[in-house]
Amino acid sequence: MRIFLHGLEGSSKGTKATFLSDLYPEMEIPDFAGNLSERMASLHAILAGQKKIMLIGSSFGGLMATIFAMDHPDVVERIVLLAPALNFPEFSHDRTQRLDIPTWMIIGGDDTVTPATDVVPIAREIFKNLHYDEVDDDHMLARTFRKLDWETLLSW
Repeated sequence: MRIFLHGLEGSSKGTKATFLSDLYPEMEIPDFAGNLSERMASLHAILAGQKKIMLIGSSFGGLMATIFAMDHPDVVERIVLLAPALNFPEFSHDRTQRLDIPTWMIIGGDDTVTPATDVVPIAREIFKNLHYDEVDDDHMLARTFRKLDWETLLSW
C-alpha cells in the first residue's frame, strides 16, 4: 500500500497529491487536520492492519511518516520524505531508535522551513539506510518534485 501524507496546510487536492494521484491512481491520499496527535490517530486508523506500507510524506507529512515508521517498523517497507519537518518541536521521539527501512529524502537547498542543516543530521541519526538529495529548490519543491524519478522512488 502506498500512502501520501500531505503537509500541515496541504490536502488531498494539493499540487503534490494531485500529481501523485495521476501517476498512481491506487495511492491512498487522505486529508489530515488538527494537531500532530490528532493526525497520527487518523493515520493509525487508516493503516490499522496494513502490511507492506510505503509512506510518502511532504513536510509535516514527512514528520508523520517518520513517527509512524518508528512506531511500526515491521510494516513499513519504504519511505520517501519531501522536505520533512523533523526539525519541528512536535518531534520528540527518542532519536536513539535507528530504522533500517530504505528511505529517500529530498530537501531544497533554499528551504528555510526545514533547512538541510537542521534536518539532515536528525535523519542520519534515525535512518540507517538513508538516500539523501539536496536539490536547487525551496521548501515546496515546486521546481523539483515533478522531475523526480518517481518510478524508482516508489517501486517495490
